[in-house]
Amino acid sequence: MTTTRTLGRGGTAVSALGFGCWAIGGEHWMADGQPVGWGKVDDDESVRAVRRALDLGVTFFDTADSYGTGHSEEILGRALGKRRDEVVLATKWGNVFDPDTRTLTGTDDTPEYARRALTASLRRLGTDRVDLYQLHISDADPERAAELRDACEEFVREGLVRAYGWSTDDPERAAVFAEGPHCAAVQHALNVLQDAPRTLALCERLELASVNRSPLAMGLLAGRREGTLDAGDIRSRPPAWLPGYASDGSGADPQWLDRIDAVRSLLTSDGRTLAQGALAWLWARSPRTVPIPGFRTVAQAEENAGAIEKGPLTAGQLAEIDRLLGR
Repeated sequence: MTTTRTLGRGGTAVSALGFGCWAIGGEHWMADGQPVGWGKVDDDESVRAVRRALDLGVTFFDTADSYGTGHSEEILGRALGKRRDEVVLATKWGNVFDPDTRTLTGTDDTPEYARRALTASLRRLGTDRVDLYQLHISDADPERAAELRDACEEFVREGLVRAYGWSTDDPERAAVFAEGPHCAAVQHALNVLQDAPRTLALCERLELASVNRSPLAMGLLAGRREGTLDAGDIRSRPPAWLPGYASDGSGADPQWLDRIDAVRSLLTSDGRTLAQGALAWLWARSPRTVPIPGFRTVAQAEENAGAIEKGPLTAGQLAEIDRLLGR
């Protein structure tokens, strides 16, 4: 397969695989104590993992200002250093947070806040521009979103942002942002177990990139089955919007594990690991997909990046997976 994909209408080339930097932000919480990070992290290992990904050809990194309440951006900026110009850098805004307590305190959908958030992200990332700036309030009011889209166009004119998008699973909301000439992408959940045909159709029709959140189903498609989760890991007390893990904190949902077992042999064909097969499914699903699996270690970076050379699944394998999952 070609090892690059186009990030929407602007023609920017990115590696077919991006890396999601939520996990390397470390622990952070909602105001009610709900964990929204992935547990403890080793910052030096995170830096090594980002640099290893770069060496293996990954050129697209996606973060958000709220991941670790700024920490993910700081670590990513440190890891990239003088290699900043080798990558396409994406971040998000819309959540308000207190970095002293590592707590998310609400949302702010005003254009004024968007500018303040962008200024702060540029400082933490150590850069003078963001290549893809994404609204992180998935259910924002569409009329207010139109104002934010116009604010993003102003950021583009000022050279602070190259393109923008919305992180939302609602294709009708994504279409509001897509009316702007420099909208390039919609970020949404997509994996073998969670298809998103309406959003993919929108991306195809409007020439947007489909940036795939949860491409490994929060670790389930990377082989996680049993084992205790840190108290600071979102999967230990999953919110309603996070499927695949039991709400009582007992771990993976057995029904999800059964579905993974049903397609395991197809995903692990041709010498792939389960995670590599899950990424191969995404590339086969649409020419517009750019999956962004999370990582915390060099080993995870190497395994994910190793999927690139194995390429997408075949159309026949895709159809057989749909049949086995009853789609």
